[in-house]
Amino acid sequence: MSLGDEHGYGGESGGRVDDGFGGTGQTRTRLPGTDADVYGGARRPVRSSRSLITVVGVVVLLIAAIAFANRGGGGDGDGDASSGQTAKGAGAEPTAATGVAPVKGKTGLVASGFARDEQGAQSAAANYAVALGSDGMFNKARRQEIVKAIADSSTLNKLQSGFDADYSPAFLAQIGLSADGGAPAGSTFVNRTLPAGSKVKRFSNDSADVDVWCLGLFGLTGEKSTKPVTSGWFTLSVKLKWNGSDWKVLETTQKTGPTPVTGDNAVSGSDEIADAVKEFGGFTYAR
Repeated sequence: MSLGDEHGYGGESGGRVDDGFGGTGQTRTRLPGTDADVYGGARRPVRSSRSLITVVGVVVLLIAAIAFANRGGGGDGDGDASSGQTAKGAGAEPTAATGVAPVKGKTGLVASGFARDEQGAQSAAANYAVALGSDGMFNKARRQEIVKAIADSSTLNKLQSGFDADYSPAFLAQIGLSADGGAPAGSTFVNRTLPAGSKVKRFSNDSADVDVWCLGLFGLTGEKSTKPVTSGWFTLSVKLKWNGSDWKVLETTQKTGPTPVTGDNAVSGSDEIADAVKEFGGFTYAR
């Protein structure tokens, strides 16, 4: 679900690749007898069996050297794969993430212990977007646990009461859920947020404003569902405060987009979507 239906998100609806390197090593070999005889016609070329064996030996050694080089065994290759190190000048792997290692801490279901720098603020905002855009927000006990984990103490009560009002029994019934956020029998409720990127709009040692660009999934699977799973793009703006040990949320707002052109993929059936949600777990987004 997009965060537009949640407290503090406004009235709008809707929820790295480094270039490789390398080269080719070429060796040009001149075999005996290919050049004109520099001594003129007075000297006959040697045509013994020993000469033929020498030629064949040179060719075999050349082929072996080229094969060895192509395997990356040369000094200018990729380095020792078993050691996990690349040779000097090698770029990052195409799928490598940027930034430092993810945080190891956790407060309830949400990552915690983010660095007191711009990257730490972006990581916190992205993780909090995932938590606020999860199906846990539709269950009162889980929702209060999530909000308690991410909110600054100065705004905790305000955020809790606002979210509790937004996720009222009447709203849950309107989207086809029970009072505790459960899906009807034979259906699977889908509400997942996937950050696509983040940027810092303002930063100081004690506060940060971060935008998180997200894709949201929301709806109910099942043949009788009147709210099939749909996707939407939105940007979540998060105001953060450093509380002495971590970044915590003061306020959140949301706007629709940026929205890319929809691809031409065939729409999957309801059962396939339900299976995917059950089989593919969500990610934490600490960078």
